[in-house]
Amino acid sequence: MKIPKSILIDPDANKAYAAFAVAVSVFAFAYSSNFGQILILAYYAVWLPLLFVDYRHFTWNLSSAWLPILFAVYVCMSVFWSQAAGTSARAAVQYSSHILCAFVAARTISVRTLVLGSLIGIFFVLLYSLKVGAYALDIMDGTFNFVGAFGSKNQVGFFSSLGIFFSLVFLAFYRRNWMSFFWTAPLILLSVYMLAIAHSATSVASLPAVIGIVALLAMSKVLSRRYRRVLFVVGAGALVAGITAALNLGLLDFVLGLFGKDSTLTGRTYLWEQGWQAAQQRPLLGYGYAAYWVQGFADPERLWAEFYITTRTGFHFHNTYIETLVELGFIGVTMLAFVILRAFYGHVSKVVFGDWNADSVVLAGAIGLMLIRSFFEVELLGPYFTASFIVYYGLFKLAPMPVIRRRRMHVPVQEEKAANGRMPAAV
Repeated sequence: MKIPKSILIDPDANKAYAAFAVAVSVFAFAYSSNFGQILILAYYAVWLPLLFVDYRHFTWNLSSAWLPILFAVYVCMSVFWSQAAGTSARAAVQYSSHILCAFVAARTISVRTLVLGSLIGIFFVLLYSLKVGAYALDIMDGTFNFVGAFGSKNQVGFFSSLGIFFSLVFLAFYRRNWMSFFWTAPLILLSVYMLAIAHSATSVASLPAVIGIVALLAMSKVLSRRYRRVLFVVGAGALVAGITAALNLGLLDFVLGLFGKDSTLTGRTYLWEQGWQAAQQRPLLGYGYAAYWVQGFADPERLWAEFYITTRTGFHFHNTYIETLVELGFIGVTMLAFVILRAFYGHVSKVVFGDWNADSVVLAGAIGLMLIRSFFEVELLGPYFTASFIVYYGLFKLAPMPVIRRRRMHVPVQEEKAANGRMPAAV
C-alpha cells in the first residue's frame, strides 16, 4: 500500500501529525534541560525526517530564506574567532539545526495547526510545572515566586502568557464550533493562575500590548487599504508618543512600581552596562557564539559571583541585543535585528498594505510578543526556545509556499488480484 506524502507534508492534510509535532516541540523547548537529550532527539525526530519525504518540496524557492541562512552561516563562522571554539561549534550546530526545523515546520504546517499544537503542548507544560510546584527566591528582585519545573519565574510567565494569547486568537480566528470555548477554558484558567503566581512583570506587561496589536489588525479588516495605512501611521505615532511620555513624564517608573520594580529593573540595567562594556572589547565580531558565559573566564566568573549564581551556568545579560552584541558583535546584532523586524513587519504589512488574512494577524501578534520580550530576555539567540522557533517560522511563512500535488492512494493490480483471487473490475 502506498501512503500519500500529503499526510506528512501537506498543511491541508497533515493536521493530526503536525499538531502532535508542535506539541512535542513545545514540551521539548520547555523541559529539555530537565529530561536531557531524549526530548531534543524527539524534537529532531518529528521534523528532520520530513526532509526525505519530498526534498523538492523544501528546496523550492529556497533563495527566499537567504536572511536566516546568512545569519546561521555567520553564527557558524564565529568559531574561527571565538574565545571558546569548541563551545561555539557545538552551539552553532544546534542553532542552525533549530532554524532548519523551523523552516521544515513553515513548509509543512498551517498557522492554525501551529496554534492548536502549541495549545496542547503548553497545557502539558503548565500541568507538569503545577505538579512539581516549586517556588524559589529571585536573586534579581528578592521576591519568592512560583517557578514550577523551570527554575525561572520568567519562563513560567512566558508559557502562561503564550497560552492565553494562543487561546484568544484560536477562539477569535480559528474555532469551528462552540465546543472550542469549552476545551480551551481549562488552559486559559490554568495560564491566568500560573501567570499570577509567577509574578513575571515582563510577561504581564507584554500580553496586553500584543492583544492590542492583534485587535487593531483584526479591526482593520472592515477598512479599505487606504484607511488601513492611515490606521497604521496613527498607531505607530501613538506608540512612539507613548514611549516618549513613559520616559519623560515618569510613567515608566509608575508602571514598574505596580510590579514591585524600580527604574533599574532590579539589577538589569547594571547587567546591560556590564554587557556594553564587554562588547567594547570586541565590537565588530564579538567573543564568539555562546563563548562569553564560559567557566574559567574572569568577567563571567565575576558576574556569577555578584548575582549568586552558584552553578556558574545559564546566565545572560537579560537583553537579546546586548547579548548578541557581546557574542557576535555589531555585524551579528544587525543581522538578528533584521531577522526579527523582517518577520514582524512582513506580517503587519501583509495586513495593512495587502490582502487581509487571519494568519498574518496571528503571526504579527506572536512575533510582536517575542519582540517586546527581546528587550528583557534572551530567547531568540539560543536554540531550543519556543520564541526563536515562532519567529523563524513566521519569517519563513512570508515566502510563497510550494503546491502539493495530491495523488490517489492505490494498490497495485498484482497485489489486489492475489488478495481477492480475481482481477479487479475496470474503472
